[in-house]
Amino acid sequence: MAEQEGVDIRKYSVIYDAIEEVKAAMEGMLAPELKEQITATIEIREVFNITKVGLVAGAMVKTGKVKRSDKARLIRDGIVIFTGNINALKRFKDDVKEVGTNFECGISLVNCNDMKVGDMIETFEEIEVKQTL
Repeated sequence: MAEQEGVDIRKYSVIYDAIEEVKAAMEGMLAPELKEQITATIEIREVFNITKVGLVAGAMVKTGKVKRSDKARLIRDGIVIFTGNINALKRFKDDVKEVGTNFECGISLVNCNDMKVGDMIETFEEIEVKQTL
């Protein structure tokens, strides 16, 4: 009957093994929790309007290391104006994967047309944390 219904039957000699296996199965069913880890803060020093591209910020990385794959939020006077993905990250005229602390870069954000001099960009990555019981 168990084979017909697809029921898994297991036998244990120690009850603790059964409890741990059920606990592990239940943890596997929990959705992972997303946590944000801030990777860099960037100060916008100049804003350029480039045709066919949009706004590009000439900026200085104040702390951390910004990566091309990070997400970003634009902050003006302590208020989050925009949250989205990084469109382009450049050093001089070269596309780069990351820019470290105290280096200048050019950065543009996807669908963001409201950058001003003095704004801050905070980049972050979302990390999946496995939940436990």
